[in-house]
Amino acid sequence: MRERFPGIGPDWARLDGPAGTQMVDTAIDAMAEFLRSGDNANGHGHFAASTASTELVDDARATVARLLGADAEGIVFGANMTTLTFAMTRVLARGWEPGDEIVGTRLDHDANVTPWQLAADDREAQLVLAPFDIETGRLDPEAVIDRIGPRTKWVTITGASNALGTMPDLAPVIEAAHAAGARVFVDGVHLVPHAPVDLDALGCDIFVTSPYKWYGPHSGVMWIAPDLRETLTPYKVRPASNAAPERFETGTVSFEAIAGIRAAAAFLLETGVGEIAAAEGARFEPLLRGLQAFPHVVVHGPNTVFDRTPTVSFTLTGHEPDAVAAHLADRRIAVWSGNYYAIETMAALGLQTGAVRAGVSGYTCEADVTRLLEAVGELAP
Repeated sequence: MRERFPGIGPDWARLDGPAGTQMVDTAIDAMAEFLRSGDNANGHGHFAASTASTELVDDARATVARLLGADAEGIVFGANMTTLTFAMTRVLARGWEPGDEIVGTRLDHDANVTPWQLAADDREAQLVLAPFDIETGRLDPEAVIDRIGPRTKWVTITGASNALGTMPDLAPVIEAAHAAGARVFVDGVHLVPHAPVDLDALGCDIFVTSPYKWYGPHSGVMWIAPDLRETLTPYKVRPASNAAPERFETGTVSFEAIAGIRAAAAFLLETGVGEIAAAEGARFEPLLRGLQAFPHVVVHGPNTVFDRTPTVSFTLTGHEPDAVAAHLADRRIAVWSGNYYAIETMAALGLQTGAVRAGVSGYTCEADVTRLLEAVGELAP
C-alpha cells in the first residue's frame, strides 16, 4: 500500500506511526477537494453549500460508525482525543460526590489519566490506578476488577498501550464494571489502526479514537452510548443544538478534517483492518525478533507478537533514548524517544528517560525494518 501514501517519500523509513501515521491519498484529496468545492460553509443553513456541509458530516458519522461497529447517532467529532476527554470528564464530574472513585490503569496514555485526575480533584473524588505486570507488559483484568467497588463511577482503560503495544482483555473489565453499577470509558486511539473494533459487541459506554493514527487528519472522534448522549448535560453555548451528537461538539466543526476522516475510514473499510493487521504482523515479527537478538538491546513489554499491536519500545545499553533516536534520524529513520505521554507506564518500568519506540504501519516495508535493525546494530554498548 506504500504508493497510497505520498507523504512518505523515497528516502525515509517512517516507523513513527504510533504518534501519527501518514495520510492516505484519498483523505488528502478529500480535504483539498472540499476546500476547493465552495461547500465550505457552516451547516444546517438553507443554501446549497450549507446543505452540502451538513450532508458531509452526516455521511462521515455513518462511515466512522461502520468502522467502529457503532451507531452514527453517537459519533462526535472534535479537535483531538485529549480535548474530547477533558470536555467529557468535566461533564461526567458534575454527578460525582466526595469519596466517589474512578478506576484507571498505569498502562494508559496520560490523556486517559490526567483529565480524570483533575476532574476527580475538583469533586473531591479519587482516581485509583491499577498496575500492570512490568515483566510482561500485560494488564491482568483482575488488577482492574479488584479495584472496582461500590463508590466506583467510571472505569477508564486503554484498548492498546501506545508505549508497549499491549492489548488488554476488555470484556471482563466491562462486565465487572457494569455489574457494580459503574460505566466504562475506553481509549481506542492505539487500537483502531491495528485491530477490528465492534463497539456493539464490546459494550463500553464511551470510546475515543484519533483519525490521525489511522491515516486521516489531525482530529478526534468520540462515541457515546445512547442513554448517556441524551442524559448528560455538556458545556456548550445556548444557541447550539440540544440534539445529540451535535450537542457535544462545541463550536464549528472542522468540515475539511471531517472530509478527510470520512475518506480515511472508507479506506480502512475497503481495505480491511484485519488485512492491514496481517500485513503489519508480517513486518513486525522480524523487527521484534531482530531487536531481541541484540545483546545490548532491552525490549520492554510483551516478548511475543500475540495480543499486541505492532509497536515496540526498547533501550540500548550505554545510550540514552534521545541519542538513539537522533542516530536513527541521521540515517533517515523516523522513531520516537522519551515517554510518549505514557508517564505512568514509563515510571512503572523505571525508565526515567523513557525508551525508543518504533511502530509498524500499513505502509511499512521490509527495507524499513532492515534499515532500523542495521542502524541499531551500529551502536555498540
